[in-house]
Amino acid sequence: MKKNAGNPERRRKRNAFINRDTWRRFKKNKASLVGLILFLIFVLFMIFADVIVPYSVAIENNISQRLQPPSAEHWFGTDAFGRDVLARIIHASRYSLLMGIVSVVIGIVCGSVLAAIAGLYGGIADRTIMLIMDTILCIPFMLLALAIVAALGSGLENLLMALVIASVPIYVRVIRSSILTVVESDFVEAARSLGTPDRWIVLKHILPNAIGTIIVQATMSVGTMITWAAALSYVGMGIQPPAPEWGAMLSEGKNYMLQYPYLVIFPGLAIVLCCLSLNLMGDGLRDALDPKLKD
Repeated sequence: MKKNAGNPERRRKRNAFINRDTWRRFKKNKASLVGLILFLIFVLFMIFADVIVPYSVAIENNISQRLQPPSAEHWFGTDAFGRDVLARIIHASRYSLLMGIVSVVIGIVCGSVLAAIAGLYGGIADRTIMLIMDTILCIPFMLLALAIVAALGSGLENLLMALVIASVPIYVRVIRSSILTVVESDFVEAARSLGTPDRWIVLKHILPNAIGTIIVQATMSVGTMITWAAALSYVGMGIQPPAPEWGAMLSEGKNYMLQYPYLVIFPGLAIVLCCLSLNLMGDGLRDALDPKLKD
C-alpha cells in the first residue's frame, strides 16, 4: 500500500481529483460564478478591444458629436470632446486590468521571496524584513502611492511601480503567516535533513502549501489595485489623457455630472462591477480551497 501511495501516477490522479473537487465546490457558490462570468467579460474586453471598436474612436476628438446622450448610435453617449463613452470604457479595461493584474503579480513575486526568507530563516532576517514592511505599512496606501508618483512622474510605468511598492508589505505579511504554519512541519524538516537546498524547500514544499492563501489574496488584491489606480488617475497622477482610463474618465465627467450624469455613471459602474466580480471570485476561491469545508 505504501508503495502504491508513493507512485507518481497515483499522486497525479490524486492531485487531479483535488482540482476537480475544488472546482465542484466553487461552482456551488452561485455568486462566485456570477463574479467569474463578469470578470471574463472584462478580460474579453481587454483582449479584443481593438476588434470590438477601433482605438481611434476612443481617443480622437469629434466636437460635432460632443455631449450626445445615450442613443442607438452611441450606447453610452459621448463626452465633452465627442468621444464615444462605451469605446473609452472598453479600451480603458486594458489599462485598468493591466495595472491591477501586473502590479499584483509583481507584488506577490517580490512578497513571496521576502516572506520565504523571513519565514524560513527567522532571526535577524525575519526581524529586519518585517521592520521594513511594518514601516511602509504605517504610511497610508494612497499617500505613499501619491508620493512615489509625484517623485517619479505620472505615467503607466511609474503608476505600476507605486502600486507594487505600496502593496508588497501586505503580501509579505499574508504569505509569511502561511509559511510559518508549515515551516516546522515534518516534511520540511525531513527535506532539510536530506540536504535539500533552501530554494528547493521553498519552491517544492513551502510555497505549494501556501498557494491557496496566495491565490485568494491575489484575487482580492487585483480589485483593490484597480480602485487605487483609478483614484490616482482621478487626481491626475495616473494615466494621462487622451488615453482612456476609468478613473480619468470620472475626473473628466465630474464637471458635467449634473447635466450629463452618464459621464460618471458608466465609468463608475465599470469600476464597481470589475471589483465586485473579483471580490465574489475571491470569496468563492477561499471557500473552495478551505480544507475545513471539504465534503
